[in-house]
Amino acid sequence: MSDLTEDPPAVQPAVSHDSLVASGNAGLADEGPSADPDAMKHTLHRYLQKHRAALLGKLDGLAERQARWPVTPTGTNVLGLVKHVAAVQAEYFGRVFDRPLPDPPAWLDSDDDRDMYATLDETVADIVSFHHASAAHADATIAALDLDAPGVVPWWPEEHRHVTLHRVLVHMAYETARHAGHADIVREMLDGLAGDGDGNLAEKSPDEWQAWRDHLVDIAERAGLRSAGL
Repeated sequence: MSDLTEDPPAVQPAVSHDSLVASGNAGLADEGPSADPDAMKHTLHRYLQKHRAALLGKLDGLAERQARWPVTPTGTNVLGLVKHVAAVQAEYFGRVFDRPLPDPPAWLDSDDDRDMYATLDETVADIVSFHHASAAHADATIAALDLDAPGVVPWWPEEHRHVTLHRVLVHMAYETARHAGHADIVREMLDGLAGDGDGNLAEKSPDEWQAWRDHLVDIAERAGLRSAGL
């Protein structure tokens, strides 16, 4: 582990995922000049926190069975997505910067896709707790290091594995946003709940959504017939 001679900077208080997500991008627009490294780090961190909160929020209101239910042929499920992102986050902000997550779960280094689903011995609460621990550890690393702090990603190709905190922040914001989008679709397939309350999803009644979907089906059918020359 890195030899830190000073106490790490205090980590900012956790932000409620409801308030952070509902703020949309408006809460990310006051970060200051982009040439300021501290402002740049703050901006990237806020995007990571926003997408992290959106992902975790997709578990709200789901029972154990629903949270685990695979809705795609490849088994994608909400709880597995939360567990996966927490595991990846722990590695990128931990091992990459020689700041390993304290008391990591035994499965973290396994190669059997254990991070993509919750076992029968794990509960939703267990996975959420692990996600919070991973996030707190990541936030501590972000607070302690400068954007140009070096790290090594041992599972990347040799020519690309030497990185900076800046690179990892961008990577994890992207990774988290990608899986938050997956979770949004999976949740909609489970019980119809969609969007994050941030104004990016139109407000329609169930009947209006059905009419909208029927409209899109009609367009798809007509386009298919046209392409077939019919």
